[in-house]
Amino acid sequence: MASSEEILTITELSAHLRVHPTTIYRLLREGRIPGFRVGSAWRFSRAAIEVWEHGQAGPIDGDGESAPTRKAKGRKPRKAAG
Repeated sequence: MASSEEILTITELSAHLRVHPTTIYRLLREGRIPGFRVGSAWRFSRAAIEVWEHGQAGPIDGDGESAPTRKAKGRKPRKAAG
């Protein structure tokens, strides 16, 4: 392993991503974030996380803006009474 490669803990990664540590554990359980175990503790390569972050941005549209990657959740329309 290169000495310049930084390894992050759950706490450090959650601060970096600005999410609760529980969110990191959920992403790990779902296989949606790159990580590896050292004993019982999870660790993350900063380089792998940066690649993962860029992949989460989604495709760029013609205006240079990120295209939405999923539909927004909202209320279902009510059926007309009748």
